[in-house]
Amino acid sequence: MSTPFGGPARNAPGLQNLPTPPTGWPVGSYATYAEAQRAVDHLADSDFPVRDVTIVGVDLMLVERVIGRLTWGRVLMSGAASGAWLGFFVGVLLSLFSPNPAGIALTPILAGLAIGVVFGVIFAAVGYGASRGRRDFTSASQMVAGRYDVLCQPRNAEKARELLAKLAMGTNSD
Repeated sequence: MSTPFGGPARNAPGLQNLPTPPTGWPVGSYATYAEAQRAVDHLADSDFPVRDVTIVGVDLMLVERVIGRLTWGRVLMSGAASGAWLGFFVGVLLSLFSPNPAGIALTPILAGLAIGVVFGVIFAAVGYGASRGRRDFTSASQMVAGRYDVLCQPRNAEKARELLAKLAMGTNSD
């Protein structure tokens, strides 16, 4: 059994699902996750037992990238759009159970759409107004690492180092 971080689970009662630090010897260190992934892919292509390998992000950072400015217009349009989707969904569900012999009833869909837009705008306006301009921008957050180490269990670490050295030199034994 392994943990979300790739290390073996400890056998203490009640602690099987807790994260444990990764184990193994360092066999490579990379600046990006893509490079570390390429290294492990190279090991897999070389018929290496990749179950012994773990990629570990070191020096974790939370990076928040600002996407744009937040204005009342954007807030209200976003609220209207999300409310419209929810209202449309509720309207479709109601129309399916409507006693209309001709198929889908259009009235519940339009009513759900309109009510959804109104409530979406109201909730968005209240939420944005409560912030009082303290966060007038939109952003996306991402967890990144300063470097990515590839670890391998000791029984196969030397072989992994050899294969990764060949990858770094650009030679393939394939």
